Amino acid sequence: MQKQFDLLIFDWDGTLMDSTGAIASSIRAACADLNLPVPSMEQANHIIGLGLTEAIAALLPALPAADYPQLVERYRHHFLGQDHLLPLFDGVAQTIPQLHHAGYWITVATGKSRRGLERALDQSRLRSYFHASRCADEVFSKPHPGMILELMDCCGVRPERTLMIGDTSHDLQMAQNAGVASVGVGYGAHCASTLQAFEPLYIAHDFAALAKWLSQHG
Repeated sequence: MQKQFDLLIFDWDGTLMDSTGAIASSIRAACADLNLPVPSMEQANHIIGLGLTEAIAALLPALPAADYPQLVERYRHHFLGQDHLLPLFDGVAQTIPQLHHAGYWITVATGKSRRGLERALDQSRLRSYFHASRCADEVFSKPHPGMILELMDCCGVRPERTLMIGDTSHDLQMAQNAGVASVGVGYGAHCASTLQAFEPLYIAHDFAALAKWLSQHG
C-alpha cells in the first residue's frame, strides 16, 4: 500500500512514554514545596506538553516570573528522581524501528527540554531511529507551529505529507496551526473528547491501535 505520509512527528510524554502521571505529580509536589497553590491532577495534566515557562504561567498566573526558576528546580528535583523508571507504552519499542525501516522520517516534537529528551532517547534505546527532534527550550512552545515547521524544513517534507501524533490538545492545535494532519491518542494527558475538537484523523485508545492505524492508513 502506498504511504499517505512521509514524515511522522511524535510527541513524547503521554504518546510514546507513560510519563504523564509522573509529570503531574512532580508539578504538584513542586508547588507544595514552595507553599504555592497546588493544582488538581486535572489541572496539572492539562498543561502537559507545554514548555515549563508556559506551563507555570498557565497554572500560576499570579506568580512573578522571578520565582519561576525556583519552581522549575523543585519540579526537576521530583521528576528526575523517577524518570529513569518510566516505561515506554507497550509496543513502542517494536513499532518505532518498524516505521523507521518502512521508510518514514521519524521525528519528535516535545515540551521537554533538550537535555530531558536526550536523556529519554538514551534510556529508551530508540535514539538511532529518530531523524530529528525539536524541544520547547529551543523553539516556540506548543501550540505555536514552529516545531512542526522546522521539522518539515529539516526533512524536506511538505505539509500534506506530514502527520502529527500526540496526546494533548496542544499537539493537535499545533498541527492545525502548521496546516498538517493529526492523530490523537486518548491514553495520555487529555481525554478523547478534548482531542476530538481538533478534528484528528483518528483517536487511538492504546498504542497498539495507533500502530495498527498507521500500518493501514499511514
